[in-house]
Amino acid sequence: MPISSPPAFRFIPSRPSVLAAALLATLQAGWAWAVEPFELRDIRVEGLQRTEAGTVFGSLPFRVGDTYNDDKGAAALRALYSTGLFQNVRLEVEGGVLVVVVEERPIVAGVEFAGQKEFDRDVLLKALRDVGIAEGRPFDRALIDRAEQELKRQYLTRSLYGADVATTVTPVENNRVNVTFTVTEGGVARIREIDIVGNRAFPDGELRGLFDLSTGGWLSWYTKSDRYSRTKLNADLEKLRAYYLNRGYLEFNVESTQVAISPDKQDITITINVSEGQRFNVAGVRLEGDYLGKDEDFKRLVTIRPGQPYRAEDVAETVRAFSERFGAFGYAFARVEPRPEIDRDTGLVRIALVAEPQRRVYVRRINVAGNTRTRDEVVRREFRQFESSWYDSDKIRLSRDRVDRLGYFTEVNIETTEVPGTFDQVDLTVNVTERPTGNLMVGASFSSAERLAFTASVKQENVFGTGNYLGLELNTSRTNRTVVVSTVDPYFTRDGVSRALDVYYRTTRPLSSQVTNTNYKLVTPGASVRFGIPFSEYDTVYIGGGVESTQIEGSAASLPDSYLRYRTQFGERSTTVPLTLGWSRDGRDSALVPTRGRYQRVNAEWGVAGDTRYLRTNYQYQQYIPLGSRFTLGLNGELGWGKGLGGRPYPIFKNFYGGGLGTVRGFDQGSLGPVDLTGAYPGGSKRINLNSELYVPFPGTGNDRTLRVFGYLDAGNVYGEGEDFDLGELRASTGIGLSWVSPVGPLKLSYGTPIRKEQGDRIQRFQFQIGTAF
Repeated sequence: MPISSPPAFRFIPSRPSVLAAALLATLQAGWAWAVEPFELRDIRVEGLQRTEAGTVFGSLPFRVGDTYNDDKGAAALRALYSTGLFQNVRLEVEGGVLVVVVEERPIVAGVEFAGQKEFDRDVLLKALRDVGIAEGRPFDRALIDRAEQELKRQYLTRSLYGADVATTVTPVENNRVNVTFTVTEGGVARIREIDIVGNRAFPDGELRGLFDLSTGGWLSWYTKSDRYSRTKLNADLEKLRAYYLNRGYLEFNVESTQVAISPDKQDITITINVSEGQRFNVAGVRLEGDYLGKDEDFKRLVTIRPGQPYRAEDVAETVRAFSERFGAFGYAFARVEPRPEIDRDTGLVRIALVAEPQRRVYVRRINVAGNTRTRDEVVRREFRQFESSWYDSDKIRLSRDRVDRLGYFTEVNIETTEVPGTFDQVDLTVNVTERPTGNLMVGASFSSAERLAFTASVKQENVFGTGNYLGLELNTSRTNRTVVVSTVDPYFTRDGVSRALDVYYRTTRPLSSQVTNTNYKLVTPGASVRFGIPFSEYDTVYIGGGVESTQIEGSAASLPDSYLRYRTQFGERSTTVPLTLGWSRDGRDSALVPTRGRYQRVNAEWGVAGDTRYLRTNYQYQQYIPLGSRFTLGLNGELGWGKGLGGRPYPIFKNFYGGGLGTVRGFDQGSLGPVDLTGAYPGGSKRINLNSELYVPFPGTGNDRTLRVFGYLDAGNVYGEGEDFDLGELRASTGIGLSWVSPVGPLKLSYGTPIRKEQGDRIQRFQFQIGTAF
């Protein structure tokens, strides 16, 4: 029953005038009181409690002094009802004075839920707010049904098909109401069966393995893959279609999909009817249309292979490559259409690629939009496409990637729009969505090597919108304590040379001290400056220098023999002036969970002055190879080498370490290499490290690539000064592990068995590390 009622009328015999009625109400009743038009001497409002009188006056289509008539009265009633603030309105006329009598709707004092467990309260409150029910808003009983349906819809998205909602409205003082939604959630409806009908070329199990939806498994409590979702089903059907289209079934079609739920609303059955059609092989590819006289260039971009089954991915990739190639020549609106010519008798298909380059254009202007903090200059200096130059899709794509790699934006998109009134000009608009670049972080991590460690940092990656970095970092763990103040200017020069300044204070307790129960540490304050010189779009060379002092602290009785001998010969404190030279190239598709690409880096450190003379170099090479759509092979190689110069030994505090996570798993952290007379592991001046990992998606997680299991094979060792690299001395291990970008931070654990070891090696089969920031 609606809470509002039609407008009411009152006749006053002692007055010469008659009450005006609402037009809608009089039309429904089939009659109306009529008044002769008259001039309004005054307007009064009665019945207001919370609403400002100005709200009423502002809704009226007339003012004092205007001529009042029935049409204006009906318009006034419609306007007042449309505000949603009143459940009843009537107009009275008393001798040239119009009296507006209102009855306000109750205000929602509070919204409560009872019985809800699946959703957070805030999620349901937002859903109700979207349908008009929220604390502080006027209450309209007509919205209750919509609110209940919206809550049920929310539960349907979680496969709770038996959910029921009952509403209780409780009046409270001051014309307010409390609204309580009592939810009976019921049980979760789970997918019990997925049937694929009409498939002959591939078995049901192979096709169902493509889907994120499943009939459940031992990890379904985490993945919720056995809960039906129309969005997920549509995505799975697209995967099914792509699977067939990439194996020659050019005419494959999903004819229908039925989703049935059991009477008790607990079980769901999905039936997918498909028509596979005939399998086709590619007989040939030909180019048609205008290819700018560069047919041979375009032919080299074709990835469609005659004699192989038709693959929609190859066709799409070729079309995309053609479009980008046209764009590189300035044809921003080129059209490339693949036209398959099917011969069902022979099972062959010929593909004609028809090109229409349209017209060549140049870029008139480049605009930057969405940046409220970052200066335009910071974005523009990353662009390789220039204004008043021919449109070049390669340079535009490179520009977008460079802006994205700044890390200041969550989204970077480039829109191309034609300039009105011209046929050969376009404007580019770089739309960015800024993210907070200031970061105040308190963190913690735990590992089998360093136990519990705490970190804290204050960083601003985009100081005052200039693109400069400024940071203060603190780290404390069982083995390392560090304070670092850093600043980076990525465009120290107009040519893109970067400059980094670091001031640091490090206290290091080598891992060998934990093994031998010795008590010593290395204290190293220092400062450095480093310049990054871009030699290409992908290669950067780093040069720099600094000064640092390293003090070996500890009594003679607590020092390992190797450290004691070095301190006796060269003193407790050593000052070093190192020069650095490095190079890096990163072509991985992701730094966190890479699946393809290559990463390389070289670093060299040369001690040219002070108490030490040495050269320390390190080279790392990584390669990620996709094996199908779900498996990845990761290869890593690292080579470190150091040597003392000028007749001096290599500084022991610059040694490399090996063993444990990051090097050769299965061996205790930092325990590989030479052993001194006290049984400590001081590391060495040379290191070789080889790793291979085969990543497999964790069973039951669908296509979530952040949770992966892997099998690994590691090999490596550390060698002291005066020793040569001896592959016969390599230690090796194999095992399995788990990596996961978990809600509390990156997690990596492994369990390994040494397959090549020597007597006295320290073995640690299980190793793990997890970090978090909060």
